[in-house]
Amino acid sequence: MRSSYGFLIAACWVVTPVSAHHGFTGIFDMNSFVTMQGTVTRYDWRNPHVYIYVETPDENGGLAEWQLEGDPTPIMTRSGWSSTILEPGDPVTVRVNPDRNTERNHGLLVSLTKTDGVFLTPRSGARESSARATSIAGVWDGLAGFESRSFIYGRLTENGASAQAAYTEADNPTSDCVPFPLPTIVAAPYLNEIEILDDRILVRTELFQVERTFYTDGRGHPENGERTNQGHSIAWWENDVLVVDTTLYADNRAGNRSGIPSGAQKHSVERYRLIEGGSRLLIDYMVEDPEYMVDPMTGSMVWAYAPDREPMPFECNPDNASLYELQ
Repeated sequence: MRSSYGFLIAACWVVTPVSAHHGFTGIFDMNSFVTMQGTVTRYDWRNPHVYIYVETPDENGGLAEWQLEGDPTPIMTRSGWSSTILEPGDPVTVRVNPDRNTERNHGLLVSLTKTDGVFLTPRSGARESSARATSIAGVWDGLAGFESRSFIYGRLTENGASAQAAYTEADNPTSDCVPFPLPTIVAAPYLNEIEILDDRILVRTELFQVERTFYTDGRGHPENGERTNQGHSIAWWENDVLVVDTTLYADNRAGNRSGIPSGAQKHSVERYRLIEGGSRLLIDYMVEDPEYMVDPMTGSMVWAYAPDREPMPFECNPDNASLYELQ
């Protein structure tokens, strides 16, 4: 498998980039903004997403309750939020990206302003550090590179196209608190901690408290091994680049993003290397899954070095997860 990576990357130049910030269904209209004044009725400080419910006058002279979707508690905490910053009865002004379904009082939170002047946004917690890493070990923040991340898709197989066309958010495994596999697990705006041991490298991500193990002791993938959500990973160094090869992924209805499943033939390669003098970690990845994709998917993500930060707990609440629509 090591020799196939260069060929696969070369073959991907013909594919078309696709914006994939949200689910395939395109729930929110990211080009539209609605500003409204209202009163907080509920404040659900749980994971995988914080929800704020705001009652506001409607066009008929009555009141309508809006459900506003935020980010998980770790991201919002680092952006100035807390579990007690809002209470029922608080008057607020909110700005949202509305649901494409205009029959729903539902929006993606862009900002919230309180009457005392406190202004909050869900993802303003990125912070630059003057520290520089000398290896990939340490704590890294995915928020800094989130907007520049990429997913490049090619042609889908008949199975892949059919599955994508039929996909709805009800099919999303995260609604059952099932973590994302690659590529989403590395392309999310969370803290990640890398620990280098003698025979393996551990990568712990805040998101769903996932721990990935990359074996560096020269072993291969087991024959007929157990298939798991994150797969089985082996790794080696090519000069200063860590190369990670993963197989034995479990089936996942949205494992390749945008409503494309992942299956038994899924195989991925990641390449980790320091850039910008050790202030950033660049992750390039390739995913092939011939049951669903004719062409491999490629992409990249940048993490910022954050040695002064500690990953926070992330307990997935099943009732909250059933409302999950932001990816």
